[in-house]
Amino acid sequence: MTEATATFDVRREGSASVVDIKGDVTAGSEGTLMSAYDDVGDARAIVLNFSGLSYMNSGGIGLLVTLLVRANRHSQQLLAYGLSDHYRQIFELTRLDEAISIHDDEPAALHAAGVS
Repeated sequence: MTEATATFDVRREGSASVVDIKGDVTAGSEGTLMSAYDDVGDARAIVLNFSGLSYMNSGGIGLLVTLLVRANRHSQQLLAYGLSDHYRQIFELTRLDEAISIHDDEPAALHAAGVS
């Protein structure tokens, strides 16, 4: 089993939870990402902060799809910010940007989520 090299710290901002991602997101990150999702609780929106992301491969993209499915099942909105140009392009190529709204910064993402 691949060892996780990413951390996912959850903090609450009103009706949203912000997940601060640091490190490398790969298939080995599944346990820590799903644990962070459990910590999100009843948040109406989940904002993914990618500003601390070092690397993400196809396994990491797959985990985002799994997270998206879980969020959709619970009627939770998924938003993101802090993506580098490279990862923005990957979101566009994989069409993840159609399901996860991408914003320039945390205030913009929280505003889009309806959090003042």
